[in-house]
Amino acid sequence: MTQFPKTIEAIQAAFKTGELSSVELVNHYFDRIEQVDDTINAFITVAKEQALAQAQAADERGYSEDSPVLNGVPIGIKDNILTEGIETTAASRMLEGFIPTYDATVVKKLKDAGAVIIGKLNLDEFAMGGSNETSYYGPVHNPWDTKRIPGGSSGGSAAAVAAGMVPASLGTDTGGSIRQPAALNGLVGVKPTYGAVSRYGAIAFGSSFDQVGPLALTVKDAALVTSVIAGHDEHDMTSFEQNDTDYSTKIGQSIQGMKIAVPKEFRSDAINEEIRKQVDAAIDFYRSEGAIIEEVSMPSLAHGVNVYYILASAEASSNLQRYDGVRYGYRSPDAHTNEEVYVRSRSEGFGKEVKRRIMIGTYSLGVNNYERFFEKAARIRTLIIEDFKRVFESYDVVIGPVTTNTAYELGSQFEDPIEMYMADLLTVPANLAGLPAMSIPVGLDHLNLPIGMQLIGKPQDEATLFQLAYHFEQAHDFAGQQAPL
Repeated sequence: MTQFPKTIEAIQAAFKTGELSSVELVNHYFDRIEQVDDTINAFITVAKEQALAQAQAADERGYSEDSPVLNGVPIGIKDNILTEGIETTAASRMLEGFIPTYDATVVKKLKDAGAVIIGKLNLDEFAMGGSNETSYYGPVHNPWDTKRIPGGSSGGSAAAVAAGMVPASLGTDTGGSIRQPAALNGLVGVKPTYGAVSRYGAIAFGSSFDQVGPLALTVKDAALVTSVIAGHDEHDMTSFEQNDTDYSTKIGQSIQGMKIAVPKEFRSDAINEEIRKQVDAAIDFYRSEGAIIEEVSMPSLAHGVNVYYILASAEASSNLQRYDGVRYGYRSPDAHTNEEVYVRSRSEGFGKEVKRRIMIGTYSLGVNNYERFFEKAARIRTLIIEDFKRVFESYDVVIGPVTTNTAYELGSQFEDPIEMYMADLLTVPANLAGLPAMSIPVGLDHLNLPIGMQLIGKPQDEATLFQLAYHFEQAHDFAGQQAPL
């Protein structure tokens, strides 16, 4: 084919008519990766041999109505999600060379649906960062402007889709790590309800926050991938039973009479004026389509970043204890005693940001600090959950910006961790409350950089978010927009 389809929906149509085979498509993406990834640095590992074998198997199965729902469709996987036989590093020296012996549940579900795993995508080390500059394998560059960040921690997952190296990818979202890079790359990014998607095989950062979700060019593509990876998993006791995981059921339905809340805390002066204007224009569109828009107050949201970094760092401190230079992972060649093995291996194996968060977490869990920091943060988390419950008694969806700014230049904020942490101001509340949330593109700023809008829904009500997002997408031309790489 001279012109390859870009979205999953278009790819599947070409498969069914026989215009395109999965092997042809996978080879096209490998050519694209070879062409542009030296500039973008989105991939840590390209799984060419395995991907072509999976594509061949998909073509042999054929493309009828009875075929698996993602048969032959290439998907990229964030490199903190285990893939059998493919190196999984979490972008850390600590796990360099680690090859898992099993697939994460989400990867197994993708394979069962016929998807082709094309490779592993760069990220902030152990998913700790908001700019994709903490990776042991170097920063990822934003395809819209390669001097700028792609967002983090799923920056590689976003950049690979925006640069046309894969039609969709999986990321993980602990405090906004799918939605933020989706917004900065002009994509649809989804964080499902906590418990809707199994975490088994996703390398843990903050266990009560982490969720796996997709990044894609369109709402329908994102809904399809979310539907495939969702569902109960006996290996993950936080995953819940679900009667229906088809999240596309409301797509195309009217939004007349839908009640949308706009927290005034999401309209602060900390948010770039261009972002506020674009999001306000999107809200006005919903109003013109018959939705009821009202401003609400959620005062606890102001404490979200502080609460998140205490609790998530405490969980990270606990989760990362296992990397000790003894059982697996990096082991310092200069260590000669048990204490040196532990101290040197962790000091040399972890990067600066990971060590910072381990120290923050360990400090807040200390016997003299537990009540003052961790316990108080946990209580405020409950207040945030209660604030959302109160709002959702009267409203269907909460809406606002995703980020306070569009993509900034690489290195410009890297030495100021507080400034970088504050970039999560708008995304962490959904993680603290375990709610489904997504980012959709709503425009570009004066530098031609993407702007995203965030939709937050009731627990297990992803379908309403897809309904609302699709309604906007159909009336605007941001879906599938191509980065000018």
